[in-house]
Amino acid sequence: MNKIQNWATAKVIVEDWQLAGDKVVFTNGCFDILHAGHVTYLAQAKQLGQRLVLGLNSDNSVQGMQKSPNRPLQNQTSRSLVMAALEAVDLVVIFDQDTPLELIKTLKPNILVKGSDYQIDDIVGGPEVISWGGQVKTIDFVPGYSTTAIEQKILAGKN
Repeated sequence: MNKIQNWATAKVIVEDWQLAGDKVVFTNGCFDILHAGHVTYLAQAKQLGQRLVLGLNSDNSVQGMQKSPNRPLQNQTSRSLVMAALEAVDLVVIFDQDTPLELIKTLKPNILVKGSDYQIDDIVGGPEVISWGGQVKTIDFVPGYSTTAIEQKILAGKN
């Protein structure tokens, strides 16, 4: 099965997993330059259930964020291929909106997870996931890893 899917196909896949008794975990992000912090975070997210769905910001949605004007550094096709290659990730779905709320409401995951820089009450989609009996959790980041820091280091010409 190709791990990169459109919303309609992803919805069917997630429903099939849930019917088979799997807990589906959802997280989202840009994942512009993959680093050890990302890999650790995704592995920990996967351990919360049996399946991990990654909502990946489209190029347009990354450009609308408060990140560097150079972002994304890699286009959504490249980022989705890299993310799909990870063992922890079972499904990648690109979203073009400012937030993943509509994708979360479409897929109805059992568990919604974000980094611990978010408060549970502030996580987009949290109230919706709780409303259908799911859970919202946070995972601590691995200190010292950041795509922004890597970008700045590259631009400064440092190793």
